[in-house]
Amino acid sequence: MYIEGDIWKRFSIFQSAETTQRYLKKCYTELKIEGSESKSYDNCYAFMYYLEQGEVFYNQAATSPLSVRPILLFYGLIHLIKACLLTVDPYYPNSTSVLAHGVSTRKRKKRHYKFLHDEIKVQKHGLCTFFSEQLFHVKQLEGEKFSMRDLLYLIVELEEMMQHIFGKPNMLALKYTEYKKWEMPKEIHESYFVDEKRLKELLNSKYPAEIRWNENNLELPTLKNQKIVSPPFRYHLFNQKLYLPAQLHPNMVLPDMIVHYLLLYNLSMISRYETEWWIDLIKTTPNSDYPLIKSFLEITEKKGPFLVEEYIRMKLL
Repeated sequence: MYIEGDIWKRFSIFQSAETTQRYLKKCYTELKIEGSESKSYDNCYAFMYYLEQGEVFYNQAATSPLSVRPILLFYGLIHLIKACLLTVDPYYPNSTSVLAHGVSTRKRKKRHYKFLHDEIKVQKHGLCTFFSEQLFHVKQLEGEKFSMRDLLYLIVELEEMMQHIFGKPNMLALKYTEYKKWEMPKEIHESYFVDEKRLKELLNSKYPAEIRWNENNLELPTLKNQKIVSPPFRYHLFNQKLYLPAQLHPNMVLPDMIVHYLLLYNLSMISRYETEWWIDLIKTTPNSDYPLIKSFLEITEKKGPFLVEEYIRMKLL
């Protein structure tokens, strides 16, 4: 269960070089990396400093004005992602090509610009494609374009607000039964335009582990030592429920960490380079962009570190 304020305490075990070195050695040994002990010594301080610097950015974001918060949160997430990368690649960064952000956006916003309609494009080289492949084995992102609305659609904690703004459910909750199984929402068949057999085939093909079905109830095994399940199921950080997208979505298996990275990248670029539009949005709140952006920033401030802690912890046990 998520408890406010606890997340950084769970990173505190990595304030010791001895503990961190032992953790990295375990990671490298499992990956059968030659010289795992020496590489764990080489990287233990970098790993610790990435986590420490990430925490500084997030703590600063929590007390900073909304106008600069996207920049602080984006760089906080970047540092935490770099720590994750050191658990799978002892030579990171072995090339300057992986240091760029790996995403591009329009430099000049058109007249009557709306954030929800904006798009970003993933580049061939850079941190985005690199960590997507290294951490999540997602290899097909190069050249992909993502709209902000589609990405916000995948933020399950925005479900209530999205439904209020757009007038229809964005996510459908699964009910946890007394038999420790998840009950599939009845309306999912109609939403996906599939029968029960096809729904099972669809979800089995998208989930990375074997789903055990019992009529309309299912057991979702987590991967390794994870506490939460993987997409297409989404874990709501604040109410600890599982959800599925209310409609079939082309990016429904995109990992949460990538979704948060892409949204924060664009918002940080807007904060830096589209100052007139950005400050006007904050001061006048003319449309639905403002509440969605503000709410997302409040969510990602908690969810980003949670996702990273979850990734790091699954290698700890």
